[in-house]
Amino acid sequence: MILVTKSCATFLVLVAFPCNCLSQTSTPQAAPQSSTPEGLRLLHSMQQALGGAKRIAAVRDFEETVRAEARDSNGAPLGEVRKRTRWIRTPHVLRVDQIGPRGTYVLYFDGGSGSGWEILPDLQSADRFKTTRKPTELAGGELEFARGYLSGFELTLWLADQTPGYGATSPRPNVLRIAHDGKATDFTLDPVTWLPIQSAGVSLADPDHPVPAEMRYERWREFSGVRFPTHRVNYHSGVNRGEVTTEMIQVNAGLKPKELATKPADFAPEIPRR
Repeated sequence: MILVTKSCATFLVLVAFPCNCLSQTSTPQAAPQSSTPEGLRLLHSMQQALGGAKRIAAVRDFEETVRAEARDSNGAPLGEVRKRTRWIRTPHVLRVDQIGPRGTYVLYFDGGSGSGWEILPDLQSADRFKTTRKPTELAGGELEFARGYLSGFELTLWLADQTPGYGATSPRPNVLRIAHDGKATDFTLDPVTWLPIQSAGVSLADPDHPVPAEMRYERWREFSGVRFPTHRVNYHSGVNRGEVTTEMIQVNAGLKPKELATKPADFAPEIPRR
């Protein structure tokens, strides 16, 4: 079960990618999804703006560290959060390490086996930045959260026309909807640059309490020929949950699956010092 406190203080699990591409809207049909000509036109325009489909597909592994001032469901400050995300295309694996007040945790998920583990925040400790120091296997809502995080990862959505089970449509002008697994992420594209200016859907940080989510993109920067968002603002139910700034991005640095799967010796997140 996802803890409510986790969904509030660790909102950054939703911001590494378009509403972390856990920003999803339920769709009535399950995968496979079909594409429309207009959806593919918008997808190809976005791909070109991002650097081109060939360069996006050439990203074998990706690492990002971000920081933000997290806010609760009322918009009140919670404190600084830092998050490190590591992703490998093949094999399809994800690792998230985060430090934040009552939101310090580690998550690992292997998309091939459909399994993983996590170390949750210690909500009883006087130290607001400690984990429970007890790795647990992903199950139930936590497992669904990890599956959605990985299947909705930005670099996968950007190649929806090359990914089995994904489809691109357009519900309204300049809006690209990428659907998969019965869910979808809507990207509003700038008609001049064709870069996303926002994404919208439903946050599943707490699977038992889904809420409308929106990510607004304010800055982009090129890494290895591909543009990535480097400044974003996250909203849940219309409330500002924090501005997110990228500290570091590395592309094709040679991440190893074993490295991502290894539990930290001290049960604490592995995040480089600033």
